[in-house]
Amino acid sequence: MIESADKNIKYSLDGNVMVIEIHRPEKKNALLPGMYAALAAGLRLGDADKAVNVILIRGIDDCFTSGNDVNGFIASDTASGERPSVAFMNALNETRKPIIAAISGLAIGIGTTLLFHCDLIYASENCFLQLPFSRLGLCPEAGSSYLLPKQIGHVRAAELLLLGERFSAHKAREYGIINEVLPQEQYLTYALDKAKTLAALPPESVQTSKGLIKRGQQRSVSDTIGVELEEFARLLQTPEAQAIVQAFLNKKKSA
Repeated sequence: MIESADKNIKYSLDGNVMVIEIHRPEKKNALLPGMYAALAAGLRLGDADKAVNVILIRGIDDCFTSGNDVNGFIASDTASGERPSVAFMNALNETRKPIIAAISGLAIGIGTTLLFHCDLIYASENCFLQLPFSRLGLCPEAGSSYLLPKQIGHVRAAELLLLGERFSAHKAREYGIINEVLPQEQYLTYALDKAKTLAALPPESVQTSKGLIKRGQQRSVSDTIGVELEEFARLLQTPEAQAIVQAFLNKKKSA
């Protein structure tokens, strides 16, 4: 298998399951542009490889991802449509093969929104999720403003997206965002077992079934991602968002 172009993203093959691991423990798996590019490339690679039937995305044992690395995010001056993060969002939306997520610890921002593109999600009981965009003076991304209400209904989606509060894996399961909550020492093994079970089924049947489940959704999600990016870029320039970002950077410098 081709190696990842980024040291913080690892690819491996376990039978017919491709595992994409986010591995930047010293920064709580905060994502940099190069990591986004490697995540997108991994999804494209797995989707094209005939030896791969299922793709599993995981973090380290005590953190899925804390979201964007603010320094890398601010430093990026690339046009929105060309950003590696957007390539990752589009790859999630377009992948034909089943995507499974195994999450633990923090799943913040994109760490939660990417889950709405996954087909099966298994979490450890210590996992906390958050969609903090309104608290940052920003708006939803990765198609979440379309996918989340469609998945759990308007009122629950508004609660999570507008208030932006942290919520537990148990609440995520209650709301229908994830499949199962498991003890910390079992969540990854359980997710891998489910991935292998799925990978052993006739792949054409599984991929056709996924396509039918998501029939008509891909274009709507793509359009939503584009609108979200425009609004995100606009809001990022507002005094409120700039002040929040600057306060965060100052806090990091003084820590």
